[in-house]
Amino acid sequence: MARTAPVVSTASGRVEGLWRTRQWPDAAVTEYATFRGIPYAAAPVGDARFDAPRPVEPWDGVRRAHDFGPTPQLYSPYDPARIPEPSIPGEEVLSVNVTTPDPSAGADLPVLVWIHGGGFEAGSAASPWYVGEAFARDGVVTVTASYRLGFEGFGWVEGAVNNRGVRDWLAALAWVRDNIAAFGGDPRRVTIAGQSAGGSAVMRLLTMEAAQPLFRAVISVSPGEMSLPLARARRGAARVCAAVGATPYVESLRRVSPLQLFDAREAFRPPAPDRLTRLAIRAYRPMLPGPVVDGDLIPQTVDAALVAGVGGDKELLVGATAHEVNEAMLPFAPLLLATPAVGALERAGLSRRLADVWAERACGDTAWALGQALTDATFRCHVARWSLLRAGAERPTHVYDFRWPSGAPGVHGAAHCVDVPFGFDVLDAEGAQAAIGASPPQELADAVHGDWLAVVTGTGVDGADHRDRFSTIVYGEDASRTEELGGYALERELATHLDR
Repeated sequence: MARTAPVVSTASGRVEGLWRTRQWPDAAVTEYATFRGIPYAAAPVGDARFDAPRPVEPWDGVRRAHDFGPTPQLYSPYDPARIPEPSIPGEEVLSVNVTTPDPSAGADLPVLVWIHGGGFEAGSAASPWYVGEAFARDGVVTVTASYRLGFEGFGWVEGAVNNRGVRDWLAALAWVRDNIAAFGGDPRRVTIAGQSAGGSAVMRLLTMEAAQPLFRAVISVSPGEMSLPLARARRGAARVCAAVGATPYVESLRRVSPLQLFDAREAFRPPAPDRLTRLAIRAYRPMLPGPVVDGDLIPQTVDAALVAGVGGDKELLVGATAHEVNEAMLPFAPLLLATPAVGALERAGLSRRLADVWAERACGDTAWALGQALTDATFRCHVARWSLLRAGAERPTHVYDFRWPSGAPGVHGAAHCVDVPFGFDVLDAEGAQAAIGASPPQELADAVHGDWLAVVTGTGVDGADHRDRFSTIVYGEDASRTEELGGYALERELATHLDR
């Protein structure tokens, strides 16, 4: 006999979810409840479009929360996207999805809040990878939150409320604080996590005073520094507005559709003399709208906030894959056959010593060497620098290096997104085989998911605390989990070089 559908009371009204089951490879079965498409803020349309998230209008009766709500993502510019993240049409795009072992369990379960990636221009909280079945199996409540993307969320608009996407994150976390107890979660035991732009988002939240009461720990997967100085944000916004025949003022932009602004997103990037130089610039300076250091909501950069000790009382797990975006340069390989790797790396902005090191690591393969430099400058040097800046933090900093190479055709090395299904322990999820191959090692998922779980539950990650001689967790090419001292040494040197 089927169980009665679970019903939970939130601050805005009651919601009805669904009971679901998941069978695992060892034949064990997990039963859990999902509640999807619950609005945490009103639809950002009309006068609310360029405003801070507004309160939800309460509803009477019981609202069906069976299906994912509309997504801010209009369509994905990445074809194909490595993580399946569907676009769902509709206006009520600011919503959360909750997966819980049992909403009647009492308000004592740890909570994971996941912020999706996608370069702040794409991605979806409705991905089948993010549901959180394994966390439900392990006694954790999982929340995924949508937020405004692209110009709608991060474009600088004169006369409007800015950093709208960041304010959406804060509103979603406030919803968790106020409502998660009804789903069995403890609002005092919230861990925020995300990958790629989501990893950047949680690092931004970790270093914002306004966010500090809303979580206790952070998992940052493949983060980059996506924050923009105010002047650069204004210049990029002006270019986008010019491309659609508008001015960067709210009265003008209200007459431009979100789709028009999204389609004009490439105008945000300044012109560059050639493709290689453009890639080198992109590696160190974000070329898309992102959080703006405005002196108000965001008073300082991530670096400066870490130096000031902001977020030092929060445990942090942070790291990257070995070859995040190396493959981005492979299409240029035929054009680079006659170009020595060292010369190409120097042209892209590295010193001769660093160019020699990166060329040697790539065995002289110019395209792969350039791709590795792009990987390290875009992702890994930030992991190295931020973990160094947290040397005096009160709570531990755990740094990992994911080196397992994907076995999927067309995926090169330990590439961007390859570690996500291991962290969620969903190796058989929709689309996972295309990213990680047909026979991914379960023992690696046990290790990666186990470390995520240790942060979320507060039980303590085994071993590595990066403050101790740069101790680093290594998820190896052989699917092992080991620890090594001195991790990310080259990336720390690169970070210093780029800062000059």
